[in-house]
Amino acid sequence: MFLRTVLYITLRSDAVPVTKLEVTNRQSFANGESFGDVGVYELLEGTAHFAVDPLNERNTAITDLELASRDSNGKVQFSAGFAMLQPVNPDRGNRRILFDVVNRGRKTALSLNSVSAATDPTAPLDPGNGFLMRHGYTVVWCGWQADVPPTPGLIGLQAPEALGPRGSLTGQILCQFQANEPTQVFLLADREHVPHPALDVDEATATLTVRDHPNSPPTPVDRGKWSFVRVEDGEAEPEPSHIYMPAGFDSGKIYQLVYTTRGSIIVGLGFAAVRDVVSYLKYAGSAEGNPCGVAMEYAYGFGRSQSGRFLRQLIHLGLNEDEEERMALDGIIPHVGGGMRGEFNLRFGQPSKDVCYIIPELFPFTDTEQVDPATGERSSLLARMEERGKVPKIMFTNTSAEYWRGDAALIHTDLETMLDAPESPSVRRYHFAGCQHGAGEFPPLEVRPADGIRGQLPFNSVDYTPLLRAALQNLDRWVSAGEAPPPSRHPSLSNGTAVESHSVLKKFENLPGVRVPTQTTRALRLDYGPEAHLGRTTTLPAIEGSEYPALVSDIDDSFNELDGIRLPDLTVPVATYTGWNLRDQSIGNQDLFIGITGGLAGWTLPFPATPEDRQSSGDLRLSIKERYGSKEEYLKQVEAAVQSLIDEGYFLVEDLPEAIDRASRKYDYFLGKNHSS
Repeated sequence: MFLRTVLYITLRSDAVPVTKLEVTNRQSFANGESFGDVGVYELLEGTAHFAVDPLNERNTAITDLELASRDSNGKVQFSAGFAMLQPVNPDRGNRRILFDVVNRGRKTALSLNSVSAATDPTAPLDPGNGFLMRHGYTVVWCGWQADVPPTPGLIGLQAPEALGPRGSLTGQILCQFQANEPTQVFLLADREHVPHPALDVDEATATLTVRDHPNSPPTPVDRGKWSFVRVEDGEAEPEPSHIYMPAGFDSGKIYQLVYTTRGSIIVGLGFAAVRDVVSYLKYAGSAEGNPCGVAMEYAYGFGRSQSGRFLRQLIHLGLNEDEEERMALDGIIPHVGGGMRGEFNLRFGQPSKDVCYIIPELFPFTDTEQVDPATGERSSLLARMEERGKVPKIMFTNTSAEYWRGDAALIHTDLETMLDAPESPSVRRYHFAGCQHGAGEFPPLEVRPADGIRGQLPFNSVDYTPLLRAALQNLDRWVSAGEAPPPSRHPSLSNGTAVESHSVLKKFENLPGVRVPTQTTRALRLDYGPEAHLGRTTTLPAIEGSEYPALVSDIDDSFNELDGIRLPDLTVPVATYTGWNLRDQSIGNQDLFIGITGGLAGWTLPFPATPEDRQSSGDLRLSIKERYGSKEEYLKQVEAAVQSLIDEGYFLVEDLPEAIDRASRKYDYFLGKNHSS
């Protein structure tokens, strides 16, 4: 093992965007553990410095870049946190970059190593099962999000402000809040991120509304019942970064605040940071200070949830070409982004915001041309890339949760014909059936440790991580060798497996112990006005035909989803798994899905253990004993199901033993837990 702190500065020419790379820490990874033939890895951490040309055509899609201050060379300077895991012996690596788009400043790519999300960003990185290291990937992180809080261990972006003739810009902004316990105060930001303070704490035209459901009409809250105030040590003082309501905000309710702020960071520079650091590591030589040591052949981008939405917007904006017109990312996996994007290139943008049904659902959704029959708008997500003739290989991966949120099916739906949309030759669309937004843990959690949230039923326990590992390897072969990956698999209108969500909920009403919501969630068509990218429309009036169709997979007689990539959890089941879970009454608004302002959670409901258990409970699902004569028979079916996925290309051989072991543990757990005797 070695551990050392160093500082070296790599100076670059003024002609390229990465001007300096400071590495302030360099240390052995995982206590010097050796990963197969690749060997030992090291971790580098520091800061990347950039200077981009606002007049370069490849940068013109960045909102307000022309309003930034420029240096003596006419460039716009900014910086971002940087980190990299690489083989100590670069010649043993696979010469592939896996660029992990950090989620709210947190590293996520090691989840592909079956590592659970860390609650402490300063904790040492966990190698998990070592998958990425054993396969030789160089894993890279660079900050892109301008409102990441200054918390140690988080990776953020330091970008300049847009300046008008009178200095800082002013305009309206929208914040959304939802509490899981009673409170009187909210920070004017999402999840403790850097807030946009109110310009005037006495602003009379600021508005606050409340609703029970995203698709319900809002109810105004009287201006006299709330104020821009912070309460500390029992004392209330006017403070522009907090909202205060003495009567308290109700748990589970959805509050939306519109107010005037001053100061707009050029958040779209986050795209330039990602693009340019990848290009630097791919194309710069060791003489130019490239820390990779050897030439990187390919770079793949992975982003989960918020970061998956970021990648969808990078694709839509065509910001994958650097200033020298070279592609940065050769392959992209926007994971659990659904059909959403976000405030990643908006004046007064809040990149942290994940307000479903407000800014993220922006037409177009599909990778091929799509027409919205309500507006006549015609476009595709890939239009700019295709016009340039530089389209990376893309795998859109989603779980049941993004379908139940109401937007994931839009990525493969022809809204005019209500049939499956054609698919670009550069794209695959994969639905991980019966899974929730984040990979499930087993035994099923009853309370989420990160936030203390409880659902009506224990959380979804399907671990879809093996599907992501296979997707990455398939993407690599697609890019590097031209080997076509397995075909897209998702709920289909053409074959009848994609149906309206309310029709599936009707079926769940017949399952004992399950509550269903009275209202489903749908993406909204909203009129942002002709200058939406400038953040000038915050009232967001709905247009005629305001709701898009909300399609999900139909279910079988075990109440598990019929279409998508179905793991043995669904094809050889001992339980029902969903991508939705209602809030427990202890956290308020119990008829609303958990995670309506973020990633949805699902639930796990084991089958009855025996026929007698099924009859006594009135359960419609066959019991475990009725389905499988013995545990040996069950495991034999599981092995056959996994082998089928391997043969089809959706699963890796190396993950077979763990899949069988997990199935064995589930069988014992659910059989014992549900047996009434």
